[in-house]
Amino acid sequence: MKYKVLDANAACARIAYKFSELAPIYPITPSSPMAEECEHLKNIGEKNLFGEKLTLVEMQSEAGASGALHGGLLGGVLGVTFTASQGLLLMLPNMFKMAGECLPAVIHVSARAVASHALSIFGDHSDVMATRSSGFAYLCSSSVQEAQDLAAIAHISAIKSQLPFVHFFDGFRTSHEIQKIETLTDKELLKLLPQKEIAIFKQRCLNPQLPKQFGTAQNPDVFFQNREANNLLYQKLPNIVMQNMEDFEKLTGRSYKPFDYVGDKNAKYVIVSMGSSVETIEDFLNNSKLKEKVGLIKVRLYRPFSKGYFLNILPKTAKKIVVLDRTKESGSVGEPLYLDVCACLNALDRKIEIIHGRYGLGGKEFDSNSVASILENLFANNSISPFTVGIEDDKTNLSLKNSNLIDSYTPPKEYEMLFYGLGSDGTISANKNSIKTIGENTNKFVQGYFEYDSKKSGSLTVSHLRVSNKPIKRIYEVKNADFIAIHNFSFLTRFKTLDRLKNGGIVLLNTKLNKKDISCLPNSFKKELIEKNAKLFVIDAVKIAGKHNLGSKINTVMQSAFFYLTNIIEYEQFLYSAKEFITKTYGKKGEEVVKNNIEALDIANEIEKIDIKNLTFKEEKFNEKKDIIKTISQRNGNSLPVSAFSVDGSVETNTSKLEK
Repeated sequence: MKYKVLDANAACARIAYKFSELAPIYPITPSSPMAEECEHLKNIGEKNLFGEKLTLVEMQSEAGASGALHGGLLGGVLGVTFTASQGLLLMLPNMFKMAGECLPAVIHVSARAVASHALSIFGDHSDVMATRSSGFAYLCSSSVQEAQDLAAIAHISAIKSQLPFVHFFDGFRTSHEIQKIETLTDKELLKLLPQKEIAIFKQRCLNPQLPKQFGTAQNPDVFFQNREANNLLYQKLPNIVMQNMEDFEKLTGRSYKPFDYVGDKNAKYVIVSMGSSVETIEDFLNNSKLKEKVGLIKVRLYRPFSKGYFLNILPKTAKKIVVLDRTKESGSVGEPLYLDVCACLNALDRKIEIIHGRYGLGGKEFDSNSVASILENLFANNSISPFTVGIEDDKTNLSLKNSNLIDSYTPPKEYEMLFYGLGSDGTISANKNSIKTIGENTNKFVQGYFEYDSKKSGSLTVSHLRVSNKPIKRIYEVKNADFIAIHNFSFLTRFKTLDRLKNGGIVLLNTKLNKKDISCLPNSFKKELIEKNAKLFVIDAVKIAGKHNLGSKINTVMQSAFFYLTNIIEYEQFLYSAKEFITKTYGKKGEEVVKNNIEALDIANEIEKIDIKNLTFKEEKFNEKKDIIKTISQRNGNSLPVSAFSVDGSVETNTSKLEK
């Protein structure tokens, strides 16, 4: 059993590399790291399952990448590509061709919002839903482990079924989340590789020995009939996927089905959802004392949507269902997943009430509070449907309010951490190393999620880390941190950095201030320290970094201080692992850089504990007027209601000064 700490992009890319011969690529956030990982594997000499290096070709557009993929497959080459959002939409013409010509393409998608009233680089399902009529099959992963496992099942199923697959997972929320997973070895993958079907695929493609013609034009007399000729392939596909999932379980012990059910076997109420949301819902159901019997159906094989598999897993006791969609189709009577479930229920001879709602558009948080609100609405006699959750809709009044059902939920015991850093200061890189150090040197499970600002370099980043003795299923931001590190003093006056601190938690502040002048801290910051009985430690990381010629890169100093204060693993063990990471990370930059970073780890005498009992503060009055730009720049955008925004997404000009 081999564990590694990876994000979903890397986990998925390693599988894509093994099963593919050709990868025409074009970068787009947040899918680009998949192609980068494949290039890295090629550069270090990694071989695919056919004993060769993967051929990567960077094209000039997504249309070019999908066109090259289409051409490669017609020539009998197993191909893959990676994309998201508008990139997937630009591949759509070639997707119809690949599906129509029964070619086993695989496109791995870190699902992302399609730009509408504004651009968003964050995750929802609007891109994959916009292409669902292409004829591709769609497999959805909800975690990093699944991103690896279902990637393999997607490649195997494409080859066996002669049909192309989109394998997708939530952009940033899953694609960039780090988890400890059980990796698949080449030996295991070779056992799953369908050699016989690969030979059949290569024989039926363009071959001068057996000449044939693709891409002809057809008139009305024959087009319709030919379009229906591949129906049997789609009818067989769910059973092929199921068989591949069963073979996968025999090999690895990890079980997947086209639809997975968790919860009470005799549930009266059922939630239907897919993507990372199902992890959070499952966590809530497992850790709540609910009076009602509730179950959850996780959608894995979204297309073809198998009525038989869905109804087979739906409890016979179900009376009411709520379907959750992470997309919005303006003008439709309902979103795609809801309509599919409605079509399935029409085949039943018993009546089941069905309601539906939207969540998580543009990467909006979906947390335990959202689940509580959805359940309260589900249990109500007069449920709101359709509804939205996670926002305040004061215009059309579709949004669900916070629910007291959250009081029935007891979060699992996990050590939670928040790190406030500045884009490009090395904070995120250090935290990735930290979570890998913990995950790979202990038997603990880890999770790292990194909150980026779309302005990227020079803006605020927030790292959300969790450590647990059990697998972590809370797929949302840290709400109640045991430890908070603030890497830039200016954040104290700009953001509420301590609003998520647990009572008695540890605060590590990078500052020049010491015991003598600590009273200079902002009033609001001092107030929260005292009210939350915090343990405050300060360190002048900038000074230490400068002493070791590291410039503005304070990440090594702050990382060492974190391990010193928390003792999550033995500090000496951290130092040993950190030296290995530093050598691996900075080795290309020369021995001097490696030496300077290793020397900067020695911070034991540089940390100062501050007694907050003597701190005093003055109450401050705040202007409650909500200015959109100021509110967003202060990281309070979640508090803005629907009525604060224009219907067309337009905003006034000359506002960057408000941020600066």
